[in-house]
Amino acid sequence: MGMDLELEGRRVLVTAGTKGIGAAIVKLFRELGADVMTTARSRPDQEPEDRFVTADLSTAEGCEALVHAVRDRFQGLDILIHALGGSTAPSGGFSALDEEVWRSELDLNLLSAVRLDRALVPLMADQGAGVVIHITSIQNRLPLPESTTAYAAAKAALSTYSKSLSKEVAPKGIRVIRVSPGWTETESAVALADRIAEQAGTDYEGGKQIIMDSLGGIPIGRPSKPVEVANLVAFLASPKAASITGAEYLIDGGTVPVS
Repeated sequence: MGMDLELEGRRVLVTAGTKGIGAAIVKLFRELGADVMTTARSRPDQEPEDRFVTADLSTAEGCEALVHAVRDRFQGLDILIHALGGSTAPSGGFSALDEEVWRSELDLNLLSAVRLDRALVPLMADQGAGVVIHITSIQNRLPLPESTTAYAAAKAALSTYSKSLSKEVAPKGIRVIRVSPGWTETESAVALADRIAEQAGTDYEGGKQIIMDSLGGIPIGRPSKPVEVANLVAFLASPKAASITGAEYLIDGGTVPVS
């Protein structure tokens, strides 16, 4: 990025930072001089051991392990970015979603953030400053009934929770912001487009078009790139955005029609 975002030396935690949007955020923040810790269920070889925690954040135990690591290694926290999210729910509409599926979607997409915030936001309050960014999704506005009902509902709950949290902690010097990506060309998105293309007897670009059509079209004609989402997150986390809190920023190529 061209401008100095004043992120050098900032203590940053990014969840799910080894793939997709999370990996792009980790890479950019490190390039900007931030001290970044990240986490996932397994550690890639290139991740430094003292800045990586192996944890399953869909469980209370995994969140607790990560919190202990942050306290031990950082003794505080300046920026918390919740990039974790996803879905393993089956297709087939609401009737295909049993109790276990609902619990899994909520644990991953909502409760992981709630648990980490509950433990780490007080550290920010003690120092009188901090930034929390929740990565939500345009699915909370444009759910796909066949396949994303539980995921969309969990992300909608995360958005509402985030707004409420922002009102509570703003007087303590903590900003809470939502970033809502549309379809983004991550590794999993590429794999999905490839699968759809194979089923439809077309190529990767054809598979991408099928997905974009299912979303009602993307006016810019392509999915977002992970680095584009990371750029937005970096600006919002920086002192350049010091008066921004409680807001939700869509980055979806115009997919969601807003007035």
